[in-house]
Amino acid sequence: MTNTSAKDRFWLASYPPNTAADIAPLAYASVAALIEDSFKRYADRPAYTCMGKTITYADMERMSSSLGAWLQSLGLQKGDRVAVMMPNVLQMPVAMAAVLRAGYTVVNVNPLYTPRELEHQLKDSGAKAIVILENFAVTLEQVISRTDVKHVCVASMGDLLGLKGHLVNFVVRKVKKLVPAWSLPGHVSFKAALSSGRGKTFTPADPQPTDVAFLQYTGGTTGVSKGATLLNSNVLANAAQNDLWLPAAFIKKKRPEVLVYVCALPLYHIFALTVNALMGMAQGAHNILIPNPRDIPGFVKELGKYEFHVFPGLNTLFNALLNNDDFQKLNFKPLLLTLGGGMAVQRPVAERWKELTGCMISEGYGLSETSPVATANRFDADDFTGTIGLPLPSTYIDIRDDDGKSVPLGEIGEICIKGPQVMAGYWNRPDETEKVMTSDGYFRSGDMGIMDEAGYTKIVDRKKDMILVSGFNVYPNEVEEVAASHPGILEAAAVSVPDETSGEAVKLFVVRKDPNLSEADVKAHCAKGLTNYKRPKIIVFKDDLPKTNVGKILRRELRDS
Repeated sequence: MTNTSAKDRFWLASYPPNTAADIAPLAYASVAALIEDSFKRYADRPAYTCMGKTITYADMERMSSSLGAWLQSLGLQKGDRVAVMMPNVLQMPVAMAAVLRAGYTVVNVNPLYTPRELEHQLKDSGAKAIVILENFAVTLEQVISRTDVKHVCVASMGDLLGLKGHLVNFVVRKVKKLVPAWSLPGHVSFKAALSSGRGKTFTPADPQPTDVAFLQYTGGTTGVSKGATLLNSNVLANAAQNDLWLPAAFIKKKRPEVLVYVCALPLYHIFALTVNALMGMAQGAHNILIPNPRDIPGFVKELGKYEFHVFPGLNTLFNALLNNDDFQKLNFKPLLLTLGGGMAVQRPVAERWKELTGCMISEGYGLSETSPVATANRFDADDFTGTIGLPLPSTYIDIRDDDGKSVPLGEIGEICIKGPQVMAGYWNRPDETEKVMTSDGYFRSGDMGIMDEAGYTKIVDRKKDMILVSGFNVYPNEVEEVAASHPGILEAAAVSVPDETSGEAVKLFVVRKDPNLSEADVKAHCAKGLTNYKRPKIIVFKDDLPKTNVGKILRRELRDS
């Protein structure tokens, strides 16, 4: 069943009506060309709103030209890497657009990185410049001397917020004390860089499809972080694939003239980067930026100000919102599409979300290495499938065994992906690239899954997270989903522990919703839904679970603890 031609793609029969099997030839040569076209077509429309301040597509064009001209004045060469280290503030999309339009490669950096993680990423990418929010400048200060970074642009939270910005900066620095003291000699402020660039001539670069648009670092949860090399063609292909998939969302509800996206996931993460920034901008959408989605009350208050139509998120975020009383009072009538990705969406969460909002969570699947979306559920579906959906247009999914052979439908194997969105390889790591790419061009995801007769794939787990109890495979997702269906459990994570009799056993970490919940309650509940060898042997109650900045639970940290 190695899928290499259209006739092998039996899943096309499950596609929404009038959905093409393949994307058309790309309309743009580069991501820069796509966003420049959007700046012209949607000049007067709101592009991004953050903390009550809105900038239009025309503002984006003007500011990214100025910042791009400043970057070009530094003497950087075409293709040089520029790091961007910011949460969801207005400066983030402006900086990203400036770097791409000026002909450089964006290196997206998680602002919560430790000095060790930041040093590795800056050294590995060979970044020559960085645009960073002052809140995180102290981290850069500790490592910059050991990197190739020569040019530093430091933004402040209030830079683009008008008069209100002075107050915001005062509160952030003096009241909340969110800016540790830092010193970066020779740095330029974001405002000064814009001002300097306005006096210079911006020369739009002419990036080509094979030029590198983004270095998207991944694998931090598995070991040394590697840069997925995403070409302009990879990212544009994924935007085109998503664009073909989107119309099904408007079969039952009319498409509004201007789509409003909730942007709670950080734009430096590949999910929000492609879905919110690139796909959103291609459609002339309005993105509501949420700088700190962990502040659930503040997030909900912000949501109350807008009619929103598209809501990308993760299971942990949906779960946290559902447990907030004020969230329950919001107006969900305009909501047309909820996208779940990044980790498995649990059925209890999906069912509660649909009951409250009237909108089903459409789960999709992807990785940094696939720009990111590889599969998605139909956006016109009425029910939660519990699967990651169907391969997107121009995408092939093959389930393979350890020897690289396709397994029969309904059997577990590794999910392998082929399509124009698959990365060019890991940056300067041919050894690591070779490990994940097959001779016939498939990317080995490291995720274990099953495909059914209709072409829907269900993830059973990461290979490395699998628990082996007396020779039987136990998949943590299954244990966690059963546990999460208990009304007294807020969150759960399952990991393996060594066991004298069975080799390994299941250890379950639980965050209580009901303070009176006992170990016996959890075990009794799991016994109803899991066969004996899958049941947790050890229960540990915790106040919270370690997560990545995007909200993915870090099982490795729990295992190590």
